[in-house]
Amino acid sequence: MTSLSIKCAFYLSCLLLLLPVTGMTQPLTMQEVANGVYMHQGAHEDLDDGYQGDISNIGFIIGSKGVAVIDTGGSKATGQALLASLRTLTALPVLYVINTHIHPDHIFGNAAFAQEHPVFIGHAKLASSMTLRKDAYLKQGHDLLGDKFSGSEVIQPSVLVADRKELDLGDRKLLLTAFPNAHTNTDLTVLDEKTGTLWTGDLLFIERTPSIDGDIKGWLSAIHQLQQLSDIQHVVPGHGPVSQDLKAALNHEERYLSVLLNDVRSAIKAGKTMEQAMDSAAASEASHWQLFNAVNRRNINLIYPVLEWE
Repeated sequence: MTSLSIKCAFYLSCLLLLLPVTGMTQPLTMQEVANGVYMHQGAHEDLDDGYQGDISNIGFIIGSKGVAVIDTGGSKATGQALLASLRTLTALPVLYVINTHIHPDHIFGNAAFAQEHPVFIGHAKLASSMTLRKDAYLKQGHDLLGDKFSGSEVIQPSVLVADRKELDLGDRKLLLTAFPNAHTNTDLTVLDEKTGTLWTGDLLFIERTPSIDGDIKGWLSAIHQLQQLSDIQHVVPGHGPVSQDLKAALNHEERYLSVLLNDVRSAIKAGKTMEQAMDSAAASEASHWQLFNAVNRRNINLIYPVLEWE
């Protein structure tokens, strides 16, 4: 056993002994997706109903040199719980915090990791998007969570990815890939090449209705790009359970988005108002997704005005 291993083991033993008696943040429930790859699955709650800052999938990858965190949750408190989970498994430094896109349920836990002095990484457009949305997101967080949002802040990435970037964790490499406007205009995927684990961010939803904040046609193009990937053993979506079948999960999501796109186009062609389209577009998909009514209506509200100009 190396000197570093002995120190790490001692540190972790002390931490675990102290956790219940000092009132430290309780760790999240984590799933080991693959060797050294851990994910916490967020709850299927809507922002307007039951939101507690813990609805997205967040986690980390442990290498021999350090750790990469992938998304941090919707509040500093959620990020602290994720960090507590991490520290029950390793004392290695947090080298990177990667945000897969702009949405607040994925980024506000960043504040919990500032003390670790990692490199914050995101899409080439993430920093500017954070600047534009900062005030609105902070107000929304305080309105929804109250005191539970205390200490949450927007921490911008210092490293921006316009195309691809490789990160070295020692015994494993991570490949980051940026996408054009799709779910948002800040989408980034993370591939752990060692285990074939792909973190899609919100380019993939499983169980929960996909929500659009970008371009539906661009999202379908991103899905087609992801469908070309091979040797993917595990898929961590932005929301929903882990899958071992990337293509099947993507096909399910692609079907919903395609039906929605075609139905809204048909509604516009038939002279229906947006409100009328909300009552019918993609109705055939309702039984396949959770939170369908609320999310699908918001999607139509976003894409209808755009498609009117086609």
